[in-house]
Order: sequence, then C-alpha cells, then structure tokens
Amino acid sequence: MKNLLLNIPTLPNFGEVKADDITPFVDMCLTQGRQVLAERLQQTAFTWDNLILPLNTTNNQLEKGWSVVGHLNGVANTEALRDAYNANLGKLSDYHTEMGQNKAFFEAIQAIRKNDSSLDNAQKKSLDDSLLSFKLSGVALAEAQKQRFREVSQELSQLTSKFSDNVLDATQAWIKQVTDKNELLGLPESALEMAQQTAQQRNVEGWVFTLDFPSYSAVITYADNRALREEMYKAYSTRASDQAANTQFDNSQLMQQILKLRQEEAELLGYNNYAELSLATKMADSPAEVIAFLEDLAQRSKPFAVKEFAQVQAFANTLGIDELQAWDVPYVSEKIRQKDYDFNDEDLKPYFPVDKVLNGLFELLGRLYQVRFEQKNDVNIWHPDVRFYHVYNAQNELQAACYIDLYARQHKRGGAWMDSFCGRFKREDGVQIPVAFMVCNSAPPVGEKPALFTHDEVVTLFHEFGHGLHHMLTQVDYPEIAGINGVEWDAVELPSQFMENWCWERETLDLMTGHWQTGEKLPEALLQKMLAARHFQSAMMMVRQLEFALFDLKLHSAPDAAQEGRIYELLKQVRSEVAVIKYPSYNRMPNSFTHIFAGGYAAGYYSYKWAEVLSADAFARFEEEGLFNPKVGEAFKREILEMGGSRPAMESFIAFRGRKPSIDALLRHSGLQSAA
Repeated sequence: MKNLLLNIPTLPNFGEVKADDITPFVDMCLTQGRQVLAERLQQTAFTWDNLILPLNTTNNQLEKGWSVVGHLNGVANTEALRDAYNANLGKLSDYHTEMGQNKAFFEAIQAIRKNDSSLDNAQKKSLDDSLLSFKLSGVALAEAQKQRFREVSQELSQLTSKFSDNVLDATQAWIKQVTDKNELLGLPESALEMAQQTAQQRNVEGWVFTLDFPSYSAVITYADNRALREEMYKAYSTRASDQAANTQFDNSQLMQQILKLRQEEAELLGYNNYAELSLATKMADSPAEVIAFLEDLAQRSKPFAVKEFAQVQAFANTLGIDELQAWDVPYVSEKIRQKDYDFNDEDLKPYFPVDKVLNGLFELLGRLYQVRFEQKNDVNIWHPDVRFYHVYNAQNELQAACYIDLYARQHKRGGAWMDSFCGRFKREDGVQIPVAFMVCNSAPPVGEKPALFTHDEVVTLFHEFGHGLHHMLTQVDYPEIAGINGVEWDAVELPSQFMENWCWERETLDLMTGHWQTGEKLPEALLQKMLAARHFQSAMMMVRQLEFALFDLKLHSAPDAAQEGRIYELLKQVRSEVAVIKYPSYNRMPNSFTHIFAGGYAAGYYSYKWAEVLSADAFARFEEEGLFNPKVGEAFKREILEMGGSRPAMESFIAFRGRKPSIDALLRHSGLQSAA
C-alpha cells in the first residue's frame, strides 16, 4: 500500500495515516537528506541556490510528514501511533545533530555568508542563525565529545516525550464519578450538563468529572462541597508524581535525568549551565538580566498580591473556612468576585457561542489586516469537531490555511497550542502557503446547545490565533526564518499576547457576542461588570506566573538541580520569595510542568512576561491612534507579522513602535501602575 506520509498532496489525509507508515517514511527521508547533502558538498563553490535551496526542499518533505505524525500524537493519541512516534524520535534527533556537527557543511555555510554577493538581508539572517545553530550542535567539539553530545540529544528527545506521555496518561487515568446530586451543589448548570454527558459517553450513572481543565476548573471554582474540591485539587496537583493515587506515571526520575543531561549538554558546549545555553538564541543577554527583570516585577506586584490574598483569607472566615487551603482559594475568590462585582464567568457564557466567537474573530482580523477566512468542508480531518479554513489576502489571493480543533476530549493532550503543517516556502514551482494547526481544550457542545465559551476560553483562542497569524501572514520566502521560525523564543509570544488585548474592547465584543438563544449582544451592564472585575486578583495572577518563570530559570541555572530533592528545594525557595498561596506538602507542580520539561520552554518560561512587555506596549499604539486605525493595523502586519524571523525581534518592534519597549503599558494593563 502507498505510504501517505511520503506522498502528501497539498493537505494531509489524516484518517488514512497508519502507524506502520511512520518508520519507513522517516528512514527514507533521512537517507535522502544525507544523500542530497553529500552530493551538494561535492561542489567546488557554494551559493544559496546550489546548497540551501535543494536542502530546504528535501527537508520540507520530512517536516511536513513528521508534523502530521506529531500532531496526531497530540490530538488523536493511540498506543500504536505513540510507539511509532517515540521509536523515531532518537533517529530524528541523531540526524539533526549529525547535520549540525558536519564540519564541511558548516564551512560551506560560512563560505556562502562570506562570498555570495546576491544574498538579501533575510538570507543573511538565516545563515547567521545557521552558524549559531552549528555552534550549539557541537560542530567545534572533538570527535569523542561530538559523539557524547549526540547521545545526550537523543536521550533528551526520548525522555521529554516520555514526560509528556506520562502527564497525558495520568490526566486521562483519573475520573471522579458522583451519583448524588447533593454532592454537587454550587456547580453551574453548564458544568453539570458537561459532567452528565461525560458519564453517558463512558456508560456510567450520574456525573463524571475528569482532570481535563474545563471539568477540573468548574469544580475547584464553584463546588460548595469542600471535600470534593480537595479531592480534585490533590488529583490535579499530584499528576504524574509519587504522591498520586496511581504512581505508574511518576515523572520524578525523568525530571532528574532531563536536568542532568541538559547540564551536561551545556558544559559540553562551554556554558556554565543550561540557562546560559538557552539564552544564546533569545533576546535576553544573560540569566542575571532575566532574573533581575522578574524580581523587579515581583517587587512591584507582591505588595498588591499580599493585600488581595488577605482579602481572600478574611472572606473565607465568613464562609466558615477557618484555615484557608489551596483548594479553597479559587472558590472563595469567586465568591468575592460575585459579591464585589455581581458577576461570574457563567453570566458571560451564553453570549459566547462558538460560531459567533469565530465569526467575530475573523471580522476583527479582516478589519485589522485585510484578510478573509473561508471555511471549507471537503477536507480530510482527524475528528468531526475540527474546522478548516482558507485565508485570503486583500487581493483575494490564497495566502494560508488553518485547522481549528477547539474542544477537550479523550486521547487529546491538555492545554492550547499552535503548530504548523508547513511553512511559507518559495520554490521553483511556486510558493508553498503556510498551514497552521490551532488547538484548544475548551468545553465541548452539550446536548442541543452549541459550545459556549467562558471569557478565559475566548482569550486563549485569541492567544493561539496570534501565533497562527505570525505563521500564516509571513511574507518571508525561506522556511527557516518564515513565520515564527527564527524568531527569538522570548519574542515569540508578542503576537499571541497582543491578540488577548482585543478581548476586552467593546467594539470587538460587539463583533463576537450574541446570546445563543436570542442573539442579543453582550449587555452594557454585564460588560461594565466584566471590565470592573478585569484586574480582580491580577497581582496574585502575576506572582503566580513569576513563580513559574523564576523556578524554571533558577532550576536551569543550578548545576546541581538534578540532585535528589533539589528541584523541590528550589521551588520552595522561589515560593517563599514571591508566592502568597501556601501549598500543601504533597503538591507536585513540576511533575506536570510540560512547558519546561517537554514543551520547548526550558529556561524560557519567562518569555511570557518578557513578551508581555512588548505586546502591551504594541497594543498601546492602537489605543493611542485608534483601535481599528488601518494604518496602525497595516504597520503591525508589515513590521511584526510579515517579517517573521528575518531580522532581530527588537528591530521589528522598534520599526513598529518607533522606540524601544516600555514596561508602563504592562503595569497599566495589569492594574499595577501605581506600583511603579
């Protein structure tokens, strides 16, 4: 039978991909890649067109096929697919390291950079990035060290994938069945309907709750039953740990192994620690600079967070909770919000039906960037809920495409992300358009109702669409620096966090709200309550993010982090500095911290706050010159979204803003400006 991964047409046929196809596909692509490189290195003179372009063409086939495999592993996980995926990770890691350590290849790139006078600025940036990548792959190492570096890279690819698998399996393995509705007092009707639907899908009585976030969040926020909240909290906060009821997915040893290997990798390359290695490809110059930035934000935020938490403690007493615990904080906080603002997220949900939200988002993007989204129903997808769109530019030319997978379900990893099937690539036969995957884990439709989003879920969707636009609207023709490729990791979140700001504007909300039964826009009174509550506990949220970022950076700055117990010593130290919530001793947050142990954010979680300074300041220009000012929208598209990684991110920001970034807008958007 034909291997579909080797012959992907314009778009993949997801339903026809077989686990047995994966290894032959990978083996053939790697063999071909090695052959093409060896042939091209026989040339006596090197140019972009006789070396880079043919290699990019060869790699494009590998990247497209492997992106399908990786994507299905995340959204339609099966045992056979997972086994085949993991079986090939080591080969791919080895291949990329082998390429990065090829001295003849490195010298050929150096020669092109030095001698090819036809290079444009984007090509020069691409080659400079490649030369740094060679260095970070160990091209200058002695042969024995090169071999060890390859072994470390290979092992890390396996361990980080196993970490992610364990979190998925631990999340899916736990359920809570409830048969007495009296145990569920306080839960909103939408949460009860979702739990009842989950029970029916599993052929059991009553209501079933899971550790998927929509289910977990509803219980921890609204359930009057304190014992149920504690049970869910403990299950969630001990996932994939030694403290879980089911310890077979414990990530404790994996974390130590990952940290040990990352430290070894850094030392092989001449760095003191992994944080220094990680920052070699980021905007920030040093771990010390990042820690100073985070600690400055913490200093500004913590006094506010302490006051906010004192309010929670005081209010807990009025609810009969004498000793406030971590599983009480969201519940008590929600009670305060309802009292102070006469408002909760459930009030908003009827006004955010899925189709209205998506149509409003597309209309906003049309106004800002003159793009048009058109749904296509004749495309092969991996689940009936998935939607597919073509994206057209102002000249009505097809510019990009995207798949949107919105809802939480079994066999799908938690969280939200954007990934790509393929990037923009100008070839001899024309331009390959970028195609994005946009994935969320929102609450699904229940019964006859459409999916109704919380405002937080809308914000998450807009966030991922920011990444998607960065990928889809690029005008860069070289895949290694098109879209988000080649963008410093601590600037990648600029377009995504920028998009979140629109979710708070009346004009945008008018585009994307309409009561699912009556069509009524979001009422002004409800909007004002929402805006009044916007900064509710914003300082507590700020210090929570700073806790994650500081923990990550200090963990990867400590050469001894892999020692027994050291991970939790560092976490305890960071929490004593910035946290206001007291966590139970069994809390094992790091064991499911996939961002840093499996998701590419190692010594990079600070990027969210770093880029939030950029995004808030960028949005401030729209506030100053008009939210829908076409000149400003065009400038953001031209200087940020279209440029991709073709120049340093700071140059792109300055080109749009006219100056370097200021922290003032972030403090104002966070309700902390008086702390400055």
